[in-house]
Amino acid sequence: MLDPSSSEDTGGESDPEVVQEAPRKAAASSAGKRGNNSRAGGQQRQSAAPGGAPGKGAKESDATGEEEERKERERLQKEEEERKIKLQIYVFVLRCIAYPFNAKQPTDMARRQQKVNKQQLQAVKERFLAFLNGETQIVADEAFCNAVRSYYEGFLKSERVSRMVQSGGCSANDFREVFKKNIERRVRSLPEIDGLSKETVLSSWIAKYDAIYRGDEDMRRQPQRAHLSAVSELILSKEQLYEMFQQILGVRKFEHQLLYNACQLDNVDEQAAQIRRELDGRLQLAEKISRERRYPKFVSAEMEPLFVEELRSSVNLLMANLESLPVSKGGPDFKQKLKRSSMNNSFLDMGDEGDILSKSDVVLSFTLEIVIVEVQGLKSVAPNRIVYCTMEVEGGEKLQTDQAEASRPQWGTQGDFTTTHPLPSVKVKLFTESTGVLALEDKELGRVVLNPTTNGPKQAEFHRMVVPKNSQDTELKIKLAVRMDKPPNMKHSGHLYALGQRVWKRWKKRYFVLVQVSQYTFAMCSYREKKAEPQELMQLEGYTVDYCDPQPGLQGGRVFFNAVKEGDLVMFACDDEQDRMLWVQAMYRATGQSYKPVPPLQNKNMNCRGGIQKPASPISLDPSQRQGVEELISAAPSRFDHAALFAILQRSTLQHRMNDSFSCLGWFSPGQVFVLDEYCARYGVRGCHRHLSYLKDLMDYSENNALVDPTLLHYSYAFCASHVHGNRPDGMGTVSVEEKENFEAVRSRLMALLENQITHFRYCFPFGRPDGALKATLSLQERVLMKDITTPVPPEEMKKVVQKCLEKAARINYGQLIDYAQIKVDTQAPPEKRLEDMMRLGELCIEVLQQNDEHHSEAFSWWPELMAEHAETFLSLYRADMDGALQVQPVDSWDSFPLFQLHNNFLRTDPHLCNGMFHKHLQDLYVPLVVRYIDLMESSIAQSIHRGFEQETWQSVKSLTNNLASVPLPKVPSLPLTLPQMPSFSAPAWMGPLCENTNGSATSEDLFWKLDALQMFVLDLHWPEPEFAKHLEQRLKLMASDMMEACVKRTKSAFDSKMQKASKSTDFRVPLSVCTMFNVLMDAKKQCSKLCVLDTGQEIDKQWQQYHSKIDVLIDEAFKDMISSLVSKFAAVLDGVLSKLSRYDEGTFFSSILSFTKPGMDLADTYITFVRQNQDILRDRVNDELYIEKVFDQWYTGSTKAVCVWLTDRLDLQLHMYQLKTLIKIVKKTYRDFRLQGVLDGTLNNKSYETIYNRLTVEEATAAVKAGDGLQGISMRDSDEEDD
Repeated sequence: MLDPSSSEDTGGESDPEVVQEAPRKAAASSAGKRGNNSRAGGQQRQSAAPGGAPGKGAKESDATGEEEERKERERLQKEEEERKIKLQIYVFVLRCIAYPFNAKQPTDMARRQQKVNKQQLQAVKERFLAFLNGETQIVADEAFCNAVRSYYEGFLKSERVSRMVQSGGCSANDFREVFKKNIERRVRSLPEIDGLSKETVLSSWIAKYDAIYRGDEDMRRQPQRAHLSAVSELILSKEQLYEMFQQILGVRKFEHQLLYNACQLDNVDEQAAQIRRELDGRLQLAEKISRERRYPKFVSAEMEPLFVEELRSSVNLLMANLESLPVSKGGPDFKQKLKRSSMNNSFLDMGDEGDILSKSDVVLSFTLEIVIVEVQGLKSVAPNRIVYCTMEVEGGEKLQTDQAEASRPQWGTQGDFTTTHPLPSVKVKLFTESTGVLALEDKELGRVVLNPTTNGPKQAEFHRMVVPKNSQDTELKIKLAVRMDKPPNMKHSGHLYALGQRVWKRWKKRYFVLVQVSQYTFAMCSYREKKAEPQELMQLEGYTVDYCDPQPGLQGGRVFFNAVKEGDLVMFACDDEQDRMLWVQAMYRATGQSYKPVPPLQNKNMNCRGGIQKPASPISLDPSQRQGVEELISAAPSRFDHAALFAILQRSTLQHRMNDSFSCLGWFSPGQVFVLDEYCARYGVRGCHRHLSYLKDLMDYSENNALVDPTLLHYSYAFCASHVHGNRPDGMGTVSVEEKENFEAVRSRLMALLENQITHFRYCFPFGRPDGALKATLSLQERVLMKDITTPVPPEEMKKVVQKCLEKAARINYGQLIDYAQIKVDTQAPPEKRLEDMMRLGELCIEVLQQNDEHHSEAFSWWPELMAEHAETFLSLYRADMDGALQVQPVDSWDSFPLFQLHNNFLRTDPHLCNGMFHKHLQDLYVPLVVRYIDLMESSIAQSIHRGFEQETWQSVKSLTNNLASVPLPKVPSLPLTLPQMPSFSAPAWMGPLCENTNGSATSEDLFWKLDALQMFVLDLHWPEPEFAKHLEQRLKLMASDMMEACVKRTKSAFDSKMQKASKSTDFRVPLSVCTMFNVLMDAKKQCSKLCVLDTGQEIDKQWQQYHSKIDVLIDEAFKDMISSLVSKFAAVLDGVLSKLSRYDEGTFFSSILSFTKPGMDLADTYITFVRQNQDILRDRVNDELYIEKVFDQWYTGSTKAVCVWLTDRLDLQLHMYQLKTLIKIVKKTYRDFRLQGVLDGTLNNKSYETIYNRLTVEEATAAVKAGDGLQGISMRDSDEEDD
């Protein structure tokens, strides 16, 4: 924009020095009252000061008082100057709002959300806490409660949310979106539920969230009247815009009213005329700059002539915009006719005479309303006769009223007419119905002829009617009203005397109408009665109207005014001062002249004394105030530096916007955008200056921690960059030196601001809010790095900037985290405390990195390696503290394993951080610890096996835990997480699931549990390096194999020892310890497949396969030997029974003696009891069905074979009756018992059994023949029913 000094002496015909002096006078006059008050106050303060001693002290106090008074005066003067500037800006804003012709309020702007303030944030926290404490009626499941708890702890209580609320950039929608994003991640991780979709769960959770957020607020309770800031997002009316900018510029209501009336904002014609004057002033200014060559400094000298062309073309564009408006906004459509010369000429130039208006161009259209009320003085007609009225406008249709009786001739009928005559003739006639048979027409009783005008009275009045001759109705009157509406293009009308050189060449009274044809075309037309076209007309372009003194020699008219143009003078006169002022004012608007006519002083005083004219400004103003208002509204806009004024306006508007109740992020409301756009277009504010000022203001807010949308910064910066580099975004090809310098300064400042925001991305854009802001900031950073508008930034350059910012961000984020956690690295602190602090700090570090990934990684998606580098830098700072804490831990302390698992579980799932620098360092730290831990555990388990088996009682775990209250077991070394320290116990928790399905020994179960827990612990470490993970697994499997082998061997040894000591008589019962040993081997076999077999995903070498097979073979061999040993013991018992029967062999010495004793069946019953009880013991105590069946099969086979051999040895002998009865009972009962125990028929009916069966059957038959009933019913027949 131009320097104010360059336009000091421009602007039409007025004296420039007077115009420049006016603002200073106004400032002084409007500051009068406050200046006097402040001085009076200063005197009061000075007089109230306590008197001091005369001399130096008194002089110093006087000097100090004068200095303070001088500063106070300077402050008040400065405030008054600023206030004067804002009032002047307000005048320009008022005109922009009152008559806009360039801009509209945008309807496509995004609606901004209401801010959340500190009190609302606290209320929301309390509502969510109340929900978590169960103090609300909202029903929710555990998953939703966990989600709300996470949201409350991680988001609502976050310091960054408090900062965001404090900065005014946080809305309820932001709170809702963060919660929605949080639960979407949670719900996605939930398992699928039949009949319940995840979308249903999400919508249900969101509804519950809304209920918690609202609390007990009554949504139906609405304020009676919305505050202005609450409707600022809507399209505002003019009154609302006035009110808004009063607040923005600090203008009081009464000041607005004074300026409103003085500017005649309600007068559309005055506003249009003001625009025309302003545009003419700008054109004259352009011509003056071109003539005097007083250009602003441009980056190139060739831009100087282009600058003038730009000024002219901008004015011509405004003229075209103004011309395109209807003559009266909101009125009926009116075809505008543009009879003008080239648009490049000033609209004050008349142009070619051939372009003047024709009489048909100014034809007007009027609407007349005729209301007939009543007739008085009707005497010539009988009271019961019917009378009616007709009405017509000359040249139009005739209308008739309703019929009425002559006694009450009243109607109230309205007739509507249209006419093109400015002076129409209206005829109203009164008729009575003719009763004669031959009468053709009704009888006319009277008539009245009127010539209404638009200025005539609107209310009904009585008019005397003209009656026929010899009528009795000499006093006949009719009451009617004729209302003639003024069309929108008729600006003024009335009777004037006129005399001109080209038109109205005779001084006489005529009826004149001032007609507006288009925005720039006005005509003064004189009409005769009943004529549609003017008799004569004068186009007002180029004329200047002014008051003048009475002209001698002209008869008619009391007060005069004239219209002057080069080569023409038209004199007008009327009879009334008020009428003259209205005519001059209307013609002043129409001519577009810069000089404002001033009424002669004596006439003005006379009119004021006579009370004829109402002054334009309010009567309540004293002269000094009136002068100040007049100076504000009459100041020529072209004399002001609108660039500076607009910067003030835009800054004040932005301040108001940032302080309203909406989270605007720097975006103006539609109404504010509209006024600023209109101001820039109307007063020629260059687009580059506008956006540079906007950028400076936005950066001021952003540097003060207010949230500003980077998209807004990007738009303004791109506009300025495009302009400075000559791309003409707004059609301006000229670039001033000042614009370029300001742009470079803004660019440097913006670059620093953006780097700072990227560095503090967690705090400038907390939780990714505003949505997409960080991404837009990075995009803007890339745009700012561009040297011009076409050359893109090399990717490496942008990458270096982001890398540098993220490196700083890592240090800042870690420092903030340390402060937040309130952790101080104290070398004197106990190791446990330091490790605990590292655990908490590690959890926070992981939370920070997860939040970065969740909320910010998308913005940095172009540089994922930079985000990984940022995370590594961040973790490297943590690493230093972690190493210090780990170094002071005691030797062979395993408390730090949870720290490894915490970090490893996070790092191994991150594709960028897995096996990164921190991850590898973590592994290097823990490899020795893991190896040492496994070594100690191996030694501990081996020792527990040795001691356990030495002291083993071989009682089953189930009976142990049922019968013993507290049995101390060997303790495992300090194992974290999945390996808790085992105390002395009663019914230990770890054996809970084992007790249901095992009767193994305490030592074996302890061994298996320790091996399983150790392997699970190492598995839960999820060691990330595959080679070492494979090594760990192989070592643990090998250890398990060795321990299993030792366990099996010790069990087998104990079994052998036990069996050697066992009895061989029928009193032998399988000891419970033997059953426990069987169970131990069975458990070992089951656990072997789990503890000793490598994961199928790994390649198994032959050596490992052979080693594992060796353990299986060892267990199988042990089983085989133990079953054989047990069956041998059973066979030995049977041998003892058979040896007792041998004493009854035929032909022996004992048989003859024993024959007289008549022995009973005790031997058979004892053996049968032995078999049955041992079967029950094995069935109850040994868990594995397969091995029980093996024992029973071998036992049965061995028994039958032994009996068969015994019988075969006595093939030539006949069995003694006792032998026969005992064997039949033993064989038969044993067969049945083993069949009940599940021994298959194929095994039961083996060859030995068949041989036995056949021999005993033959012996039974022989005995039956010899002894008769000597068998006492004992028989091998199946039908035999014997008692047990």
